Amino acid sequence: MSPQQLDLLKGTLDLMVLQTLESMGALHGYGIARRIEQISGNAILLNQGTIYASLVRLQQRGLIRSEWGVSENNRKAKFYRITNRGSRRLASTAANWEQLSAIIGKLFATQKEPF
Repeated sequence: MSPQQLDLLKGTLDLMVLQTLESMGALHGYGIARRIEQISGNAILLNQGTIYASLVRLQQRGLIRSEWGVSENNRKAKFYRITNRGSRRLASTAANWEQLSAIIGKLFATQKEPF
C-alpha cells in the first residue's frame, strides 16, 4: 500500500469498519477486513495490525463491543458488533463525509479558470 493510501486509510478506516458492522452485523476482525477489501474491489488491502488497531480504538471509544464466539472454521474468534453510540456516530460522520465528498467532487469538476 502506498503512503498516499495509508494517509487516506488513517482518516477513513474507522468509518469503513462501523459501516461494515452496521450493514453486516457481528463479524470477526478477519471478516471485517475481507469485506472492506471485497467492497473496494481489492483497492484497499488490510493487514491484521491495521484492522485490529482500528477495532481497539473503536472499542475504547464505546462505538463497538466484542464477544467471543466460534468462527465458520470452528475456531474461537472475537466478534465485533456496533453499539447504539457507534450507530449514531456513523450517521453523523457519514453525513459529514458525504458533504465533503460532494465539495471535493465539485472542485475536481470545475474548469481551470484564467486569471
